[in-house]
Amino acid sequence: MHGPSPDTLHPLNGEPHTVFLKNVITRPNIEVGDFTYYHDAENATAFEERNVRYHFDFVGDRLKIGRFCALAQGTTFIMNGANHAMTGVSTYPFNIFADEWRDGFDPATILDHLRGDTIVEHDVWFGSNATVMPGVTICSGAIIGAHAVVAPDVPPYAVVAGNPGRVMRLRFDEDTIDRLLAVAWWDWPPEKITRHLGAIRGADIDALEAASLTGVCDLDADGKAR
Repeated sequence: MHGPSPDTLHPLNGEPHTVFLKNVITRPNIEVGDFTYYHDAENATAFEERNVRYHFDFVGDRLKIGRFCALAQGTTFIMNGANHAMTGVSTYPFNIFADEWRDGFDPATILDHLRGDTIVEHDVWFGSNATVMPGVTICSGAIIGAHAVVAPDVPPYAVVAGNPGRVMRLRFDEDTIDRLLAVAWWDWPPEKITRHLGAIRGADIDALEAASLTGVCDLDADGKAR
């Protein structure tokens, strides 16, 4: 058994409120990895329209979400198109409403302070109604608490909460984090992940490293490498 196919739209036995997210993405400037899911009791399939805000082609920024991420209802990404020009007295976007107000407008006044792509790496868990601001990188293994507003980058395996969001703690010590990033279990093929779920669900870094190095080791009933 290799687990569910990442190409399945509704992986929970057809339950409509959970989708493997890559299967509802149509925009070329959004990229989502295998097995990342979004749960929404209202309309999970409308993620692009409802949860990725101010994402305009002419701006050129991308949203990249890695593999095995879990997004709770209301997880929202604010993209760079939300920015207004801040070089003058007013930040009001006159140019979008009338041709006469467009005269003399220089788009560079908006584009010169954009923060670039928004990147979520792998195995990141988002609580309900978390918001990610433009240009943020959230590294692998992080947890973003419910209603957190994330503006600075998030280090690997950090727990972020609050508004403004801040790192409350790291899930593991720095040596363990380095070892986990080296293992990068999310890059394994599905059959290998299935074979070593005991080690992935647990906290036995030795077993994960053994599985990573050999590629074929089995686990005992306690998830230990043997």
